[in-house]
Amino acid sequence: MHRNLLVLLVLLSSVSALAGGLNEGLGEPPPEVDRQTPSATVTGFLEAAHARYMALLPHYLWLSHLPPEQQRAEGERLGRRLMFVLDRAMWFDFTRIGQEPLGDAPGATSVSLGQIPLGRGTRDIRLRRVEGPDGAPLWVFSEGTVRAIDALFEEHGSPLLERLPSFFFVRPVWVLELWQWLGLVLLVGVVLLASQVLEKWAHWLGGRAARLTKSGWDDQMLTAGRGPMRFALVALLGAAGSRLLLLPPPAQKAVDLGARSLALVSAAWFVLRFVKLSAGFLEQKVVEQAGEDVGRARGLRTQLVVMRRIIEAATYVIAASLLLLQFEAVRNVGVSLLASAGIAGLVLGLAAQKSISTLLAGIQLSLTQPVRIGDTVIVENEWGWIEEITLTYVVVKVWDLRRLVVPMTHFLDKPFQNWSKVSPEILGTAELYVDYRTDVAAVRAELSRILHDEGRALWDGKVQGLQVTGFSERTMTLRALVSAADSGKAFDLRCLVRERLIAYLQRQPAGLPVVRAEALFPAEAVESRTAPVLPSTGGRNVVAPGGRAE
Repeated sequence: MHRNLLVLLVLLSSVSALAGGLNEGLGEPPPEVDRQTPSATVTGFLEAAHARYMALLPHYLWLSHLPPEQQRAEGERLGRRLMFVLDRAMWFDFTRIGQEPLGDAPGATSVSLGQIPLGRGTRDIRLRRVEGPDGAPLWVFSEGTVRAIDALFEEHGSPLLERLPSFFFVRPVWVLELWQWLGLVLLVGVVLLASQVLEKWAHWLGGRAARLTKSGWDDQMLTAGRGPMRFALVALLGAAGSRLLLLPPPAQKAVDLGARSLALVSAAWFVLRFVKLSAGFLEQKVVEQAGEDVGRARGLRTQLVVMRRIIEAATYVIAASLLLLQFEAVRNVGVSLLASAGIAGLVLGLAAQKSISTLLAGIQLSLTQPVRIGDTVIVENEWGWIEEITLTYVVVKVWDLRRLVVPMTHFLDKPFQNWSKVSPEILGTAELYVDYRTDVAAVRAELSRILHDEGRALWDGKVQGLQVTGFSERTMTLRALVSAADSGKAFDLRCLVRERLIAYLQRQPAGLPVVRAEALFPAEAVESRTAPVLPSTGGRNVVAPGGRAE
């Protein structure tokens, strides 16, 4: 026991001797050197290093193992190298660095600031507590850390830094020196040029490979990648090239954040372009295969439009979420929101019930397809064509060029007319009120002439007919039935048939309705009771034989 006590006394005396002779070659430290606590030592060293007060750096290092005449020069060199290593390989959390002169633990003589990779292992960066001339505790970087500075600099630094002129290392702007700002500018130019060259080479190589295949999907992928690929290359080359500038952790973190954000934007851009080009390519292929099956082509176009909008919306949401999750503040907000997910989910579910039902109605409409883009419909007593289908509403182009915006749920909850659900072909009618003496066969022949002559560009040649569909006490009703390729041509053809048949009836002596009235004399009252009564309508009065007025 006495022997162990003796050894302990010898060690304490040696430590005291070393403390008394701390960095004897440096002389008295300047007043601005504060080494009373671990936190003060780290802060003072970094501030002096970043301000390029090189004469202060040796006072924060344990240099007693060096000859006194070498301590100042070696201390400045080692302090400068340690600054580069700490700025690029370690991130300090000052809330965990001791704020007490004796350290956080009673009797502690050293404090670990963290570890830095070195070779296949790590090197512990430590502070050592020594006694000052007045007996007060002082904290400096330990001897082991100082001895490892050169090895750490060889791995995390660059000999080029010590060969650059001194004006490149004046007081930094933000956390970067002048040479690093110049390096970033040069890096941006090189990266932009290299990305263009690599993109052109990649497209040339991809184009040659695409020509060897019969599929058109690879062509769409190459076209979609023109542009997004350049952004992705800029992000990759920029993140890799910034490592050569030995940026400090805050700057490197900002560069990596920008590179990741640019990569996410390029990926989202590529997906949006590929979906758009693929939809057009698929629609073109189906149209070529369908031939005259216009309904099938319109149905596929409707499905592609709705599904494309769904994918685009999902892409925007996912890309925005990934971009926001990169920021610590947003992540903390997200965690806080997830903590109250039960109440928030209930509130959002009730508030967004209508929106969600509308979105689901859009998906259902794309699958069931009660309407398709290009269909002729009558909605809310308005006749028009389906011009646009979104996830929440449908745009109907009315015949007078107005736009009727209809909620998506309307087509699932309320009845409407779709004139081209199965086929765009449609039948049209034109009704005429004529006199009973009109020659129906002659009118039917005139209708045939009109369709084969004036209406040849509108009539599809499939259906024509003229029938007596009704009568009253004064007139009879003729209905002309014609067919057309679509509703627009059918409307124009109906108007043409009406116009031409009215002109034909005007030229006939008994074509238009007349008013028939019978005047009875007293002597002929009994006889007239047995006379036939002819229909009468608005028109002209004519005196007929036998005392009747027409």
